[in-house]
Amino acid sequence: MSINLTTAVEDFWTARARGEFFPQAYVDRLTLDDAYRIQLALIDRRVAAGERQIGWKVGLTAKPIQEQFGFHEPVFACILETQPTGHAFGATELINPGFETELCVRLGRGLEGSVSPEQVRAAVDVIHPSFEIIETRGDMKQIALAMADNGQQRSVVIGAPVRLAPTTELEKVEARVRLNGKEVATGLGSAVLDNPMNSIRWLAEKLGQHGRRLRPGDIIMTGSFVRQFPLQAGDIAVAEFSGIGRVEVRIAKA
Repeated sequence: MSINLTTAVEDFWTARARGEFFPQAYVDRLTLDDAYRIQLALIDRRVAAGERQIGWKVGLTAKPIQEQFGFHEPVFACILETQPTGHAFGATELINPGFETELCVRLGRGLEGSVSPEQVRAAVDVIHPSFEIIETRGDMKQIALAMADNGQQRSVVIGAPVRLAPTTELEKVEARVRLNGKEVATGLGSAVLDNPMNSIRWLAEKLGQHGRRLRPGDIIMTGSFVRQFPLQAGDIAVAEFSGIGRVEVRIAKA
């Protein structure tokens, strides 16, 4: 069923204001392209209202995440906030929160459309160990609605930056994830489209299809090495990335 984009954006904006992030009138109605157009229009409204878009996320890049959500192609969403490693969110600040374990890159130069691996590597300024903090604001079987609602994105927690050395092989970086002191997962960069750099190539081309480009200074969450984990009040999550560094996030006790 086709939709009227102007009407849909207004409906989503109005629903969001009352705390409904997956409007029921749009269940099973959106294509993924519809969802991206709604997402970008809503982000433009949020920016006009005073927020600042600082980058992008690429999601559903690793097989464990794809199997977790039953969707087998990458997706994108927008980033509007970062927090430093060790940040503690309030016990009730987030909606059904969780985290994904990712490398976050910051671009030193822009990219647009179809780009080569060499162009991507040359564009990367620094890399951060990071967590994407997500919120489950609706039924994740409705992937298009989730993308219209900016792909679960809530925040990004980043550790200290490191320069991308000529010899750095991101596909060989290992992440070890601990939740409340217990190791819950390990994963390699190769889980992310064979190499996290491939996420940036995919994103540049996909954004070009929607009239957008990657800008100097943008940060990009390249995709989780392992599956998504929930967070609860009192939790402490830590990830260590070999050769990159460490990141930590906390949820305050209730």
